[in-house]
Amino acid sequence: MNTLALGPQWLDPDYLIATFGLIGVLVIVFAESGLLIGFFLPGDSLLFTTGLLVTTNKLDKPLWMVCSLIVLAAVLGDQAGYLFGRKVGPSLFKRPDSRLFKQENVEKAHEFFEKHGPKSLILARFVPIVRTFTPIIAGVSRMNYRSFITFNVIGGALWGAGVTLLGASLGKVEFVHKHIELILVAIVLISVVPIAIEYFRARGKSQKAQSAPPHPADRPQGAPTDARRGRHAKR
Repeated sequence: MNTLALGPQWLDPDYLIATFGLIGVLVIVFAESGLLIGFFLPGDSLLFTTGLLVTTNKLDKPLWMVCSLIVLAAVLGDQAGYLFGRKVGPSLFKRPDSRLFKQENVEKAHEFFEKHGPKSLILARFVPIVRTFTPIIAGVSRMNYRSFITFNVIGGALWGAGVTLLGASLGKVEFVHKHIELILVAIVLISVVPIAIEYFRARGKSQKAQSAPPHPADRPQGAPTDARRGRHAKR
């Protein structure tokens, strides 16, 4: 199966699966789920392609086993991220930028976690980059461990098994099988939509805050109000 490379060849799902097999898929899922270095890995398209290859017999493993192992890798990845966050703590927010680490990604995940609470562990699974940092932020915030485990397992199952089963189901459709490269591009674009929405929403709020008149409480003491300025002008 020839797919359209969505970046370097070593990030192409078809190439990764053909080279490293199911073990490679599990390692990538684990890394992208909670290791700082895994945020750039192709999670969604990789799972979709894995499901498609299973249903077309190009990956000789039972679908139930593949889904089970992927869910386990996803849950363990989030677990590793959570423990890392608990150990590192607030110092993560002071870590300087490097080639593989951007403070901006941590801040986005923190805002996402603050906005959605525990359910962010489920929602973040479907948002690239954010899914890598959210379990780490949960650890930094010392989220209740029992709640973390619950939402971690639910999110890992919905994402890991869900996207893989979607690939397996659609892989039986002739159109999808013939245009897999377009489907992979669509998956990547769809997965980026939540990030784009949050970006434009935050940008709109920032512009609105900048254009809004200052609150009376924010005026320096002694600063004349509009009414007082009007009276002084009449005099």
